Amino acid sequence: MSDQPELDQPVATTIEALLGPDSPKNWGKWGPADEVGSLNYLDAAQVLRGVAAVSSGEVFTLQVPIGDPERPDPVWPGREPAVRTPVMDEGFFARGEEPEPSDGHHWADDKIEMFTQGSTQYDALAHYWYGDQVWNGYPADTTVGELEKASVLPIAERGVVGRGVLIDIARARGKEVLDSGEPITLDDLLAAAQAQNTTIEPRDVLIIRTGWIGSYYRSSGDDFYRDWNEPGLVYSRELVDWFQRMEIPNLVTDTIANELSFYPGGLQLPLHCALMRNLGVTFTELCQLDALADACAADKRWSFLYTAAPLKISGASGAPVNPVVIR
Repeated sequence: MSDQPELDQPVATTIEALLGPDSPKNWGKWGPADEVGSLNYLDAAQVLRGVAAVSSGEVFTLQVPIGDPERPDPVWPGREPAVRTPVMDEGFFARGEEPEPSDGHHWADDKIEMFTQGSTQYDALAHYWYGDQVWNGYPADTTVGELEKASVLPIAERGVVGRGVLIDIARARGKEVLDSGEPITLDDLLAAAQAQNTTIEPRDVLIIRTGWIGSYYRSSGDDFYRDWNEPGLVYSRELVDWFQRMEIPNLVTDTIANELSFYPGGLQLPLHCALMRNLGVTFTELCQLDALADACAADKRWSFLYTAAPLKISGASGAPVNPVVIR
């Protein structure tokens, strides 16, 4: 596997032209009212398969901190980091801004303002689309004001539990972090799995480590955002066919958008359309995977129980989540 795989120059300048009229779709596979897509693959048998992957009982949480005053949350350019504001604490009593309760109790309270996709999060299936339809063929105008169909709420109500498998692309390439704009092809993904002596099985929750989010906490914000183009999976019909054939329910990465950000010619995030819109693959983004990856590398066990449930936000295009992995 090369350090810097070659990225074919797409001749298309629109998502629709790139994917073509015969792009694989799972629309209707689970009925006309489905709103969770490929998560339907995670039936009880897949839950038990995930449980069977637990052997040491180690627990890892994958969410980045929200509202850390020492380090602003990493967010997609154009979004703003979360802001936590105290609305009650001992200072309010000390300043006389809050009457002293007769029984002497004091308390702390606060609020947070943030983008629903401003932390480790799940995308709703209707978050990203092209043409005039979102996942399962729902009209694009069902997103006006709120996501009436395929919002993050049905994903949150269902929850996600299954066998997870980590493919550490950064480690396979001998790097702490992939370079800005460094692509990952299907061949790269399979080669890294082979190097780990890991088999990606049908219906696995696929977790890919690039080292990107970990690098944010070792760099200045300016360095992280300079010449912005996240590394990640790149579109190919072969890759999309593989996702459909393998019945992958959930793609999880340590990048903000789960795929290469920009392509020559102005294309942006085509896999959001090819995998999320067309196949119903849920995207979990902005995970911190370094500690999990170190543990997997230490004992050469790359599969585990993956569990997650985003916040139940009605009509939202995404929601924060703290995935829990048990090895």
